[in-house]
Amino acid sequence: MLKPLHCFLTSILLFFLFQSHGIGQTFPFTAAGFDSHVELNWEAPQGANPSNYKIWRSTDGQNFTEIKTLNANAYIDFTGFAGDTPDTYYYYLTALNGINAVVATSETVQVTVAEMTDEQLLEMVQEYTFRYFWDFAHPVSGMARERNTSGNIVTTGGSGFGIMAILVGIERGFITREQGLNRLLQIVSFLEFADKYHGVFPHWLNGATGKTVPFSQYDNGGDLVETAFLIQGLLCARTYFNEDDPLEDALRQGITGIWENVEWDFYRKNNSNVLYWHWSPNFGWQMNFPLRGFNEVMITYILAIASPTHPVPASLYHTGWAGQNYTNGNTWFGYKLDVGPPLGGPLFFAHYSYLGFDPRNKKDAYTNYFERNKNHTLINRAYCVANPLNHAGYSESNWGLTASDNPWGYLAHEPGFGKDNGTITPTAALSSMPYTPTESMAALKHFYREQGAQLWGEMGFYDAFNLSANWYADSYLAIDQGPIIDMIENYRTRLLWDLFMANPEIQPALDAIGFTEDITTGTKSTEAAMPWSVSPNPAGESLTLELGILKNQTLTLDVLNQQGQQVREVFHQKNSQAGILRMPVDLAGLPQGLYFLRLRGEGGVQVLKFIKN
Repeated sequence: MLKPLHCFLTSILLFFLFQSHGIGQTFPFTAAGFDSHVELNWEAPQGANPSNYKIWRSTDGQNFTEIKTLNANAYIDFTGFAGDTPDTYYYYLTALNGINAVVATSETVQVTVAEMTDEQLLEMVQEYTFRYFWDFAHPVSGMARERNTSGNIVTTGGSGFGIMAILVGIERGFITREQGLNRLLQIVSFLEFADKYHGVFPHWLNGATGKTVPFSQYDNGGDLVETAFLIQGLLCARTYFNEDDPLEDALRQGITGIWENVEWDFYRKNNSNVLYWHWSPNFGWQMNFPLRGFNEVMITYILAIASPTHPVPASLYHTGWAGQNYTNGNTWFGYKLDVGPPLGGPLFFAHYSYLGFDPRNKKDAYTNYFERNKNHTLINRAYCVANPLNHAGYSESNWGLTASDNPWGYLAHEPGFGKDNGTITPTAALSSMPYTPTESMAALKHFYREQGAQLWGEMGFYDAFNLSANWYADSYLAIDQGPIIDMIENYRTRLLWDLFMANPEIQPALDAIGFTEDITTGTKSTEAAMPWSVSPNPAGESLTLELGILKNQTLTLDVLNQQGQQVREVFHQKNSQAGILRMPVDLAGLPQGLYFLRLRGEGGVQVLKFIKN
């Protein structure tokens, strides 16, 4: 499916050399070179019926080394970052029969691996990730499979993310508008006849039959949150396919029918002042899960209030979503959270509801959600940099805690003891691209260039990795892949934000909730790190700080505990002079344990870890 990026097409396939390296017929294949890897694709030679293929590589076109034997028709060779000087490689294949005899030999292909720009890297990540929702979609329904081992199980919410990915794929030229339209018609036709419970879809469906697949013992009915994620994507598609054409008309009508059929008001559970997540025809409200924030479900309330047929009062946004323990107001690592749990929670809280809903330049009675999500991301990153639990590999470019697979199962990873087991999940940093483009781009380059040999596959980044456990996932999950391609696109063009917000039902709902315009610059991220160090570390009753001040500026230095809360202010200077500052830091009276020095200046916030004995 992948087409080489046209901006460097001529450097990908320079020429084909028809050269015999064995016996049997010769067959063609393609090789595409990228920033740090080469992708090979081929078809079986006609009439040869090979059992395996050997892949051979050379750097001079003469001396070849076998690098892989496999039974497949594609291979990603992670060659490593080329850097300033492009690298040239030569490849050929030998096809083997059941007794490992050569039955065919491929052409030889020359390919160049060269450093890519940031835009090219973003495009590459989007295009590879797109494959999950296009090539790997369920063949009958067109819906997104829950994960790459799910068989016929398709996911409602993940398919909403995937519908958005299809729109991105059209805009990026990965597929045509006609191809995308046909896939969306396939999905909508399937959804019209799939199981629903008062218009609400279950979490999982059988992608071949449309029947409910129970998510758990009592969760075999409607899932309001997963349905909201699906509707978010469908409404983007309804806006996108806006031409006066019979097929596009049919798609819009089908989407409108699904949207208007959702009985959001039924999920108030007997007209209560909060929405509920689940209802089952067998177990009723047994799951008993009220939707209260702050978490990933904000879009559910926006859509429920916006519904043209089964709305709930706007007051439920305040009595339900924001009704209990919603506001915060504390600061961690220099970043304030107006709402949400301590340290922000897992980063998918900042992604799922904001793939379509544009949080920029607006606020409700509680916060500006773009700024809130930006600070949440920066806290998540600062925690990883501080690394209080001493997990292997955490750094300024290797960060991101959210829900994902891990060596021991699945967990909503987040800052804090018992919630952070050393697992980094690429979607956490990459899906935060609109909030923290500099920091997220650094993470993308690290994941790809430094970890790519184990972390990069045919559908982009694998789900997660844990260096402390020497573990890399081989899994892909729809709910992790979707936010990557979608939020990168919102960062690049605002495509999905613009499409969703253009639906006529949305702005009146936001007005009823009380959203108002709020244009703000927000908190700065780190722009220029100042060199600094402390000694001794571990420290006793004091330590010595050495700081290189890059320019005259206002500086604040304080001490934080393991929870990121201030326990002592060291100094606040309005006009610190450029140069080298050496000074003692008094630690008397602080209990033994792990602490952080936090330095705040014009360039942002820096954190340094130390231990007091």
